[in-house]
Amino acid sequence: MSDNNPDAKRAARDRLIQEREQHKAGERRRRQLIVAGAVVGVLALAAVIGVIAANAGGNDNAKGASTAGPVVAPTGADGKDALAIPVGAVDAPSTLAVWEDFRCPACAAFENGMRSTIHELETKGQIRVQYHLATLIDDKTRGGGSLHAANAAGCAQDAGKFPAYHDVLYTNQPDEMDDAYAKNAKLLDLATKVPGLDTPAFRSCVENGTHNSWVVKSNEAFQAGHFNGTPTVQLNGESIFPTKGSEQISPAAFKKWVAQANKGKKAGKASPAS
Repeated sequence: MSDNNPDAKRAARDRLIQEREQHKAGERRRRQLIVAGAVVGVLALAAVIGVIAANAGGNDNAKGASTAGPVVAPTGADGKDALAIPVGAVDAPSTLAVWEDFRCPACAAFENGMRSTIHELETKGQIRVQYHLATLIDDKTRGGGSLHAANAAGCAQDAGKFPAYHDVLYTNQPDEMDDAYAKNAKLLDLATKVPGLDTPAFRSCVENGTHNSWVVKSNEAFQAGHFNGTPTVQLNGESIFPTKGSEQISPAAFKKWVAQANKGKKAGKASPAS
């Protein structure tokens, strides 16, 4: 290129700047796709693990826990036979039903990946969530952690602290083959992470297995439903995990599905503080 051609030099510099900007934009898109793909990949893997868990289980009672007592539903439990723990405004226009097991790694992947989105929509009165507790991992491993953790979650519901304790159980979930939740001491220790939950009433409820028979009945209802595994997630009765139709679940997709379901409907009243 001739040094006497300033227009050509400027054009060359402009092309170089444009190419650099295009490269930077391409890198940003690549990183965004990697992050989005990671979220989708985790949720897709969670679905596979959930199916395996469902198909591997038996029907043995969890070890070391009495399930022969009366069925005592947690305070405020609703749905058929009072087997669901509700979170969110009663008059929310959409209902999200979630069947899950506190020892299930697929359930933890779902909860930890979707938690902030679900809580946001609960707070805005867009959805009401109904949690159904199962004990598939106990059935598979002849353990007791699923039952004990579900009973403790029911005790937290009695204390008005279910949402926070539910989240603590998933963020601190032990390895699937580590039956740490079978120990009440572990569950009581985790309760200290929820302000106001560690009370004599809560401790008594956990140690006495107050809701054990209710958990067994909830698991029986899950088995009778012939679901593919945990988590099983339905929006207004339609399965949305791991996909809704041909679309993969993700926080953005879930928000879109709820918005479509709620179109033209009023938001529910604000949920009471937990």
